[in-house]
Amino acid sequence: MDCLFCKIINGEIPSAKVYEDEYVYAFKDINPQAPVHVLVVPKTHICCADKIAAENSVNVAKVFEAIPKIASTLGLTNGYRVINNCGEDGCQTVKHIHFHVLGGKKLPETMA
Repeated sequence: MDCLFCKIINGEIPSAKVYEDEYVYAFKDINPQAPVHVLVVPKTHICCADKIAAENSVNVAKVFEAIPKIASTLGLTNGYRVINNCGEDGCQTVKHIHFHVLGGKKLPETMA
């Protein structure tokens, strides 16, 4: 598989890891849009939100169970934003479902 995030998860490409467990890997975004900008990905490859199904949804649930732990360790005590981009019009650049966790300052209401 030629997936950038799968290669990061497998250690083939270096990353600034901030969290890892059996199901989830999180690392700093290389082009941060906020003082804290972390990507949280399931270790199981799912290309996008459109492909979440009964047989793989537990992996996405594990991501959302990990996000509050990650936010806490990063000091995001006053809130944060979670964003998922899906498909070309949604500006998904890597075809492995991932969630952007942004915080560390008061974020604007819109980021369009």
